[in-house]
Amino acid sequence: MRNTIFICFMLQFLYSQSKPLPADFWNNYSLEEKIAFINGAYGAIAKLKSHHKSEVKKQFMHDDNWVEPYYIERYYSISDEYIAQEVGYNIKIIALHIDAFYTNSDNLSIPIMQALRIVSLMQDGESEAANLRLLRAQQKFKN
Repeated sequence: MRNTIFICFMLQFLYSQSKPLPADFWNNYSLEEKIAFINGAYGAIAKLKSHHKSEVKKQFMHDDNWVEPYYIERYYSISDEYIAQEVGYNIKIIALHIDAFYTNSDNLSIPIMQALRIVSLMQDGESEAANLRLLRAQQKFKN
């Protein structure tokens, strides 16, 4: 009987622990690691976009009547939202702004890539789009 109660207590304790927040993951990194993370994300997004463009070009190169559909254009514009153009190669600015982003308790559960997108939009002067994305993310990822 005692063992059963102890086992139930331990199982409840193990399963009641909350899952780690994206903000905790982010804040455990040093500034250099954060910059490397952002640099890797930028590189991956740029490579995906470049690879997609080349595949589309190969597929429709011989069709003179082909016009790029809207969804491909939209895919490229969404991928551009993740990369801040205005800061250039000074990725430290983005890392520091994501640090500031996660100081707000409403943002603690927002995934890092969403935070990167919101911060990049804000850095590029697209505050209306950034605020809309922020509100949607806060609502979607409430604690």
